[in-house]
Amino acid sequence: MSSSRNKRLLEITADLRRAVDQLSFAPPVEYVYNPLGYAHRGSQAYLKRFGDLGAETLLVGMNPGPYGMSQTGVPFGEIELVRTWMGIEEPIDRPEREHPKRPIEGFACKRSEVSGRRLWSWARTRYGTPERFFQRFLVWNYCPLVFMEDSGRNRTPDKLPKQERDQLFALCDESLGRMVDELKPKRVIGIGKFAEKRALCALEGRELKIGTLLHPSPASPMANRGWEPQAEAQLEALGIDLG
Repeated sequence: MSSSRNKRLLEITADLRRAVDQLSFAPPVEYVYNPLGYAHRGSQAYLKRFGDLGAETLLVGMNPGPYGMSQTGVPFGEIELVRTWMGIEEPIDRPEREHPKRPIEGFACKRSEVSGRRLWSWARTRYGTPERFFQRFLVWNYCPLVFMEDSGRNRTPDKLPKQERDQLFALCDESLGRMVDELKPKRVIGIGKFAEKRALCALEGRELKIGTLLHPSPASPMANRGWEPQAEAQLEALGIDLG
């Protein structure tokens, strides 16, 4: 990555980290994790290594999963594939307030995030090396925050009250717009309908194609019926040559 673009991408993520840290969230949200902060070494290593390899397609997820980006700082960052395929393993700090049922163990965490395992396993199978994949695609999350109720249950950003949601989405929209202006992809594809909807709002008026891709979550019955072939068919329908 060129030093100037490197600096700008890291500035965009640092600005978002600081901005969302100023927000407050009422019950039932009791714990909020921001891996752009405590896991910044992982997210920065990811962007420095893969952020400027020429990807024409930006894949955008909703927000971090508990055993992916929450632990590694890498979007959909299933620990073993981040370590062994991407070659990233960084020291990870801990959130200021940590839910006892949702500890941050970084790369020592033994749990596996199914969504990330499906996404990055497909990337490895299809492209072999991470460099070949990231020359075609870059993966990022729309919202950097993880929300948890007192029970430890995850609460997704779309389930926040309207006032909280509007404040958060305004910051995430601005950050996604800056990311797109910097990277200049031809396409932005939401991994799941939520991410597509937010991309359409945040990027309105820009000259690029916006679409959606089936989310690889195990909570999706469709994804559990063979996510990879369905995802490839969707990407090809969006005009992407996977060869």
